[in-house]
Amino acid sequence: MDQAAVRHLFDQQMRREAQPDEPGARVERVGDVVRHVGPAAGWNGVLWSGLDEGSADAAIAEQVRFFGGLGRGFEWKTYAHDGPADLAARLGAAGFVPEEPEALLVAETAALPLDATPPEGIRLLPVTDEAQVELVERVHERAFESGRSVIGHQLRAQLAQDPATVPAVVALHGDEPVSAARMELHPGTAFASLWGGGTGPEWRGRGIYRSLVAFRVRIAAERGFSYVQVDASPYSRPILERLGFVALGTTTPYVWEPPVTR
Repeated sequence: MDQAAVRHLFDQQMRREAQPDEPGARVERVGDVVRHVGPAAGWNGVLWSGLDEGSADAAIAEQVRFFGGLGRGFEWKTYAHDGPADLAARLGAAGFVPEEPEALLVAETAALPLDATPPEGIRLLPVTDEAQVELVERVHERAFESGRSVIGHQLRAQLAQDPATVPAVVALHGDEPVSAARMELHPGTAFASLWGGGTGPEWRGRGIYRSLVAFRVRIAAERGFSYVQVDASPYSRPILERLGFVALGTTTPYVWEPPVTR
């Protein structure tokens, strides 16, 4: 893989030319910033910026004014190769709070193993209806000790937009959901992306995550996508690199929330 060329293609297709990810959302290009404006429960943030030392502060202030005027928090999704070199410090000075950095991993779909079977006693179920969305929510509640609204909203939006898609897969032990993961296919690009892999604590380390990756990659390959992309945590990165994913850099979300008024 020509890593520099693939990273350039990723920046171009997935960031600069990004499309809305759900009904009611829009992508706006304002100067050297591309932002995603979601509906009330959707994702809001900056997808790409082409800034330098002279333009960065004004562009940051403009995005704060815009999303602040909507009364919404938003995420500035930075990548290590974004300019200027001190972009992170400038965002911090403007009130943004960094979340944990993740590795930008990409693999050629044709080079990935597609035959990773789940361990004995586990079956994989594609998510195509409301009952299965609720199974994914139950997994995420246990795996991440958090509410279920975000993943549920994302899956319901994907199914509403394209009922023929398979936006996620859930692993079952009997009738009990033990692991789940989400996928997004990006029409008009070379990329599919894998998101939201979570496994209940007692089921980790048994190979379920690898089988969920293979399940989703098979779908991406059948749909003609050349690359699969993951924002990988330190926990999933070693597994994915063993499967053939390559790190093209890091990505760190910087989050801004509107001031609390009393």
